[in-house]
Amino acid sequence: MNDDRCCSGSGGILLAFLAGGLVGAGLALLYAPVSGREARERIGGLAGELKKKTEEWTGDVKQKVEGFIDEERSVIKAAYDAGREAMAREKARFETPNPQ
Repeated sequence: MNDDRCCSGSGGILLAFLAGGLVGAGLALLYAPVSGREARERIGGLAGELKKKTEEWTGDVKQKVEGFIDEERSVIKAAYDAGREAMAREKARFETPNPQ
């Protein structure tokens, strides 16, 4: 199986790290010695960047999840088909008379 799945622990750690960095940057802007208007503009810009990065990240996650689902669907279909074939072989073996 593929080890770099979308639900791995390293993705959650990376997301937490990025979120912590963004919160820290926001707090730094709030406590920086600048005017209120300038601080609001900086925070607005930061929020816009965060929204853009979040949209990109969710698009990537959606693609990974869709790929994972397609992969698993094909594995399940192959197992189902193999089971049907095995059942048909065994059924045919018991239905044909055994020449002795």
